Amino acid sequence: MDRLPKFSDPEVLARIAGLSLRARKVVEGTISGLHKSPFHGFDVEFAEYREYAPGDDLRRLDWRVFGRTDRYYVKQFEEESNLRCTIVLDASRSMAYGSGRLNKFHYAATVAASLATLLVEQQDPVGLVLADRQERQILLPSATQAQLARIVGTLEEAAPDRDTDLGSVLQTLAEKLRKRGLLLVISDLLTELEGLYDGLARLQYRGHEIIIFQVLDRDELELPFNELVLFKDLEGSEQVFAEPWAFRQAYRATIQAFVDEVRRTCGSRGIDYLLMRTDDDLGSALSHYLHARERLMHVHHREVRRHAR
Repeated sequence: MDRLPKFSDPEVLARIAGLSLRARKVVEGTISGLHKSPFHGFDVEFAEYREYAPGDDLRRLDWRVFGRTDRYYVKQFEEESNLRCTIVLDASRSMAYGSGRLNKFHYAATVAASLATLLVEQQDPVGLVLADRQERQILLPSATQAQLARIVGTLEEAAPDRDTDLGSVLQTLAEKLRKRGLLLVISDLLTELEGLYDGLARLQYRGHEIIIFQVLDRDELELPFNELVLFKDLEGSEQVFAEPWAFRQAYRATIQAFVDEVRRTCGSRGIDYLLMRTDDDLGSALSHYLHARERLMHVHHREVRRHAR
């Protein structure tokens, strides 16, 4: 007996007309099981002392405070709770490519809407930036249902256009986003990488945490064509006829090296990275990543508290 298709499957999602409904199905079907927001980062800050009460963990007693006051106090910690998240969505012309029902932009917009839905449900402020060679539109973070409606409406009305300069956009955002927070960058990353890395470094210098979701089409990774194909530069005017079978192996090696280099550079800079293909089960990919991040966050917090005792 055939399994029923999941709503998080790209082919099924593509049949759902409204972006809001697509996002809701992803959240309800696959990432609603998260215990708390996995986006709150890995910062655990000291909150305050309080006087010892019977039953408190003796390992949390602060003996230095006892030496000064001759009274017993325990340390209390709190996680960063004032998360401010900004989703940066690449709306450049290269995002218009797609070999399936959802092109890269539609897939990325569904990712953005799903994450915004999850954040608002967890009462975390979330904003949106549409970007191509410059900042096209910006919605500052808010945690209301009205904000979620604005984000979804903006995404539904947007269309990928113009060329890409993501690095310049991130540099500008680093100056505009005064309060440190979390940036979720959703893009194919088909941009000038040194400029991109400079923009990311500037944001990190300002204290922001960054997660990158790289969205690519299967065709871009595998070059599966066998017939003579007209290749067009979506962000330029160049085009050429070519026989893909003649250079497929070299192309695959090059695109894999590109993806590996981005992943490696992000990892070395403490930036989370996830590659997503437009034929991936969107909900499952998000769910796997976010649950893994949540588990890592809990382990980190336990270690911080253990060393702080």
